Amino acid sequence: MKLNNPLTDISLSAVVAALMAVLVAYGSALVIIFQAAQAAGATADMMGSWILALGLGMGVVSFGLSWYYRKPITIAWSTTGAALLATSLNGQLLSDVIGAFIFAAVLTILVGLSGWFTRLMARVPMAIAGAMLAGVLLDFGVATYTASKTQPLLVGLMFLAYIVARRVIPGYAVIVLLLAGLGGTYALDLFQLDNFALTLAQPVWVTPTFNWSVIIGIGLPLFVVTMTSQNVTGVTVLKTSGYDVPVSTIITHSGVATLLLAPIGGFSLCMAAVTATLCTSENAHPQHDKRYIAGMAWGVFNLLVGIAGGTIVALLASFPKEMISALAGLALLSAIGGALTTAVKEDKYREAAMITFMVTISGVQFFGIAAVFWGGVAGFISHLAVNGFKNN
Repeated sequence: MKLNNPLTDISLSAVVAALMAVLVAYGSALVIIFQAAQAAGATADMMGSWILALGLGMGVVSFGLSWYYRKPITIAWSTTGAALLATSLNGQLLSDVIGAFIFAAVLTILVGLSGWFTRLMARVPMAIAGAMLAGVLLDFGVATYTASKTQPLLVGLMFLAYIVARRVIPGYAVIVLLLAGLGGTYALDLFQLDNFALTLAQPVWVTPTFNWSVIIGIGLPLFVVTMTSQNVTGVTVLKTSGYDVPVSTIITHSGVATLLLAPIGGFSLCMAAVTATLCTSENAHPQHDKRYIAGMAWGVFNLLVGIAGGTIVALLASFPKEMISALAGLALLSAIGGALTTAVKEDKYREAAMITFMVTISGVQFFGIAAVFWGGVAGFISHLAVNGFKNN
């Protein structure tokens, strides 16, 4: 089979989709990374090193896999993992924490090589997968309108620009949305550039040590929450978008990259979840087989963010959170609608899918594992109880 040529498939819409994914990812979750690094006792230089490690890992693996498979494969940091670290690391030696990162990476590699995760996901009906994704994305959609409480003019301008563009130039609606957000932020003088400075990140090596209490208390939960809340959702995004990808290979590469980058702060790399929807939707490119460019562009942008370190991070942090919320929510509208359609279109799966959706949006957590996992479990058990294994 002849593969597409990236040089001829490059499109502005795919590049902008990747840029928006970066804005949403760093704008919404960067503070959690800093909180995790601070909890681990990292200095300012070490925090820059963590961003460098994550940017390099996400950039290289995403670019390489998207180019090789010609599919929009996006690798991200584990946001749920970062949240876990931010609340669990106080009082731990940084070298022990790095050892826990390595332990989680080794487990990830073993899971990837064994192929069991792929076999498990193959048993999950598309309706339940769609309901899981819809439940995850719903908060981002709603956040667009809650953001209007504090910045009604900015969000209103972005909303108006988006719906007009959908009518006049639908293929460029997301590009218009981004430009409206930037223009509105500038016009309303909402940029916060007080802490902006030109700096490059430098790797700071921390030699790992292995403390079993930290490995079991930090490394094992980090592995579990990353696999259940991030990789499950990442597979779901690709599956519901119509991409059949080598999941085990992707997980293995993510684990290897984490293993190599852990000593300089690469705590956990995994399949992207929410931001992946921006690179896999029709907004990235109307042609399904050309959206891989968005995955490659996502990789390039993350490389730049990692290398530029504090400069890019400070620039991204200068955008108001309301702009980031509106960008994410409006750009994800089609993905939310598609996921809900997948969830409810087949009668025999509809009840199980709705149970999945309700549990996922409830935010319930047990044992530190996110609601998306329990939503999938509840829906799958409901499906088996009603339809049995033979109809799965």
